[in-house]
Amino acid sequence: MARRHTGNMNGERYLGNTSKKEVHDLDKEDTKSNGCQIDEIIRAGHDKPFNSLTTAHVQGYDNCDKCLSGSTR
Repeated sequence: MARRHTGNMNGERYLGNTSKKEVHDLDKEDTKSNGCQIDEIIRAGHDKPFNSLTTAHVQGYDNCDKCLSGSTR
């Protein structure tokens, strides 16, 4: 879909969901009704911006299985 400039996001590519410790790639966002739910994550205040996927992984975030493959859950 698109990068966000709302909540804690400032155009970063990766969004961490602090509630689930899951990272999403906004350039590959799954926008289906059962998809990533990025706007809901931001509205709930669970959004954490990341400039790199590696940084998210180092901080303990797992890949979203919908927009990033390779979830370890």
